[in-house]
Amino acid sequence: MDGHSLAYRAFFALPAENFTTASGQTTNAIYGFASMLANTLRDEAPTHFAVAFDVSRKTWRSADFPEYKANRSKTPDEFKGQVELIGELLDTMNAERFAVDGFEADDIIATLATQAEAAGFEVLIVTGDRDSFQLVSDHITVLYPTKGVSELTRFTPEKVQEKYGLTPSQYPDFAALRGDPSDNLPGIPGVGEKTATKWINQFGSFAELVERADEVKGKVGQALRDHLESVKLNRHLTELVRDVELPRTVADLERRPYDRTALKGFLEVLEIRNPSLRDRLLAVDPGAAEEEAPAPAAGVELDGSVLGAGEVAAWLEEHGRQPLGVATVATWALGVGNVSEVALAAADGKAAWFDTTQLDESDEKAFAAWLADADRPKVMHSAKEALRVFPEHGWRIEGITMDTALAAYLVKPGRRSFALDALSVEYLHRELAPAAADGQLAFGTDEQAEADALMAQARAVLDLGEAFGDKLREVGAAELLHDVELPTSLLLARMERHGIFADRAHLEAMEQQFAGAVQQAVKEAHASVGHEFNLGSPKQLQEVLFGELNLPKTKKTKTGYTTDADALAWLAAQTEHELPVIMLRHREQARLRSTVEGLIKTIAADGRIHTTFSQTVAATGRLSSTDPNLQNVPVRTDEGRAIRHGFVVGEGFESLMTADYSQIELRVMAHLSEDEGLIEAFTSGEDLHTTVASQVFGVERSAVDAEMRRKIKAMSYGLAYGLSAFGLSQQLNIEAGEARALMDTYFERFGGVRDYLRRVVDEARATGYTETMLGRRRYLPDLNSDNRQRRESAERMALNAPIQGTAADIVKVAMLNVDRALREAGLTTRMLLQVHDEIVLEVAPGERERVEELVRHEMSTAVDLRAPLDVSVGVGPDWDSAAH
Repeated sequence: MDGHSLAYRAFFALPAENFTTASGQTTNAIYGFASMLANTLRDEAPTHFAVAFDVSRKTWRSADFPEYKANRSKTPDEFKGQVELIGELLDTMNAERFAVDGFEADDIIATLATQAEAAGFEVLIVTGDRDSFQLVSDHITVLYPTKGVSELTRFTPEKVQEKYGLTPSQYPDFAALRGDPSDNLPGIPGVGEKTATKWINQFGSFAELVERADEVKGKVGQALRDHLESVKLNRHLTELVRDVELPRTVADLERRPYDRTALKGFLEVLEIRNPSLRDRLLAVDPGAAEEEAPAPAAGVELDGSVLGAGEVAAWLEEHGRQPLGVATVATWALGVGNVSEVALAAADGKAAWFDTTQLDESDEKAFAAWLADADRPKVMHSAKEALRVFPEHGWRIEGITMDTALAAYLVKPGRRSFALDALSVEYLHRELAPAAADGQLAFGTDEQAEADALMAQARAVLDLGEAFGDKLREVGAAELLHDVELPTSLLLARMERHGIFADRAHLEAMEQQFAGAVQQAVKEAHASVGHEFNLGSPKQLQEVLFGELNLPKTKKTKTGYTTDADALAWLAAQTEHELPVIMLRHREQARLRSTVEGLIKTIAADGRIHTTFSQTVAATGRLSSTDPNLQNVPVRTDEGRAIRHGFVVGEGFESLMTADYSQIELRVMAHLSEDEGLIEAFTSGEDLHTTVASQVFGVERSAVDAEMRRKIKAMSYGLAYGLSAFGLSQQLNIEAGEARALMDTYFERFGGVRDYLRRVVDEARATGYTETMLGRRRYLPDLNSDNRQRRESAERMALNAPIQGTAADIVKVAMLNVDRALREAGLTTRMLLQVHDEIVLEVAPGERERVEELVRHEMSTAVDLRAPLDVSVGVGPDWDSAAH
């Protein structure tokens, strides 16, 4: 296989934005290569296998012809580093790989193919380079990608003859005459593929054509003679070298069993979790037949019981005093849920499964009592999913000592998935039966098999709890789990059950309004160019913008000049034509319409929207929201505020209250950096950004204009989010040099901030992680990576993780304190939402003043900062009116 060729094809076949890890590493080339590799090994079943790579563009060809491939564009930053990682993938598969200084992958392949054919092998070459066609013979076939990375065409001698009208040995002659723009090899003016083929067939070979060049008549004959030296050089360069000195012979290429643990770990680190790709790669492991199931950990043999009516109470009486792993099959949709199955497992090997619909009265009472007993330890995985559903059955849970999903998140927050089966393989070396996408276990109608599988999951949860107990202590996160994350999970489950009331009529009117605005934008766009076209088609939009209107060209991509939002905004600034502005408005209105449509679809039968909060998505510790994503509802535009009008107070309550922190990230940065100037700016009581601007620009506060304040605000927040000078220049639309000068001036005035930002990266590089005030770690191994893109991405994360992470921790502590104070005060007011740094509460009649006093106190005292926390509170009949 030609590693570089196939990786590059995969890179352009798969959108980079869809294949990026939490650390910023792009993986589309790796994914596409791995997919093609798995399919080819499956379909062709080779006994021997190797991959060849280029070392650099400096080869014997570039030495003989300096312009060789000189026209090729710079390698995209997103592609860099992926070839190195493909090499690591091959190492986990114990596959041989070659790269030789001064030679291209094609030459290595030609050498191995020649040796293999001589040794009696049937040879397959997988490459996207047509020069390999010269190697085709009765025993050598080229598999050439003809559709992305999913379809290969077999080039045999007959196929080469059919395609080009030539034998494989004549292909280099043909390529020399035709020229190759991709390699910057010049052709002959007026001579195309048909003429080249005709000459070779007429004269038999390139050498004979050169010898008898005078016999070629007409203009093309003269063109041939005029360019004879260049085509002779082409012929020299297109000939593949078949005797490269290699460290291993064909006999050394026999396929060997994988290091399956390393392969799974590699895929997990790069967050490549598509089960189909993983299974396809493992299925072609030469050692798969001998691969034994992971050895079970000691003591995992289960003495499981399928409990019927009247048997649950007795089982709990006998086994329920020891810690139990709990696994459930539950559903939850639009605020309504159900638990259909429960499995319990103990460390002594005892386990039980029961169908909740089969419980009798004594079972119900015993199970409810066990759940509610805080002295009966329970270990769960993603406990919130059960916590929000159990109340549907009248059950309340206390005594959760461990949530293995949250524990895994605290131990390794950078991973994207915390699925139980993956954690079981990684930490227990134990395979679990998979669950279907809808949460139902995929075991058909066999109740015993279903029960066994769920009991095995419960036991895995219990064992993972023990494993993570040690790991949490190692990373100093045990208190963070028990004091913050677990209580937050309990609170979020209640908030999800509460939901927030929605004014359906208002939202439907908004949807119609945005739909009308979209149609109006379509009409205006058509009128601006004088004909109809599909605004949703990038190809048609490119033709209109850059073909018909001849507007300035934007960034070139594989599919043409980009028409994304940044490009349209740039075009709007560069030209007076109205279409870019109309397109931006069209897309914004379409996005708002989609947002509102999504909200309407999620209104439950109780008239409320029940979002789902996640604690394990953002590596910094911030909460996220899905189904629907309420963090997507804009707040700084008139349309966004109009949408928020649709979230209203529910029946039995008086108003909504919002409370959030003012400039919390900057206050955290001031606290962590201990910069006296920045702390003083916060404690002065004056407008922060104006005060800082006056110090940075050296003018009186009264002389600070709006532009100065805007630049300083962007600077301050940018530093808290790891923004570079280039990023700041893009954000402020200024030159990078001006942005750098602004940062330098800022750091001259606030040296403590500069020193802190340097220190936090240096410390993280030494320890491998950053840490928040509450001890939340984020591991950043790429800080010492040789790959510049990965290293710089990790440095940005090291800058912002302690600040954003501490802010996220503070918000969680504040939520818990507010909730505790509400319940201790016996108030009916309840918390509904948390969006970024904002808390939304539903206030009961007559409780407003007491709640506001309580909220201000608990939030402002959540932690003690040198730049004190400032809380803003607002009240109103809907979410927008409650803003402040």
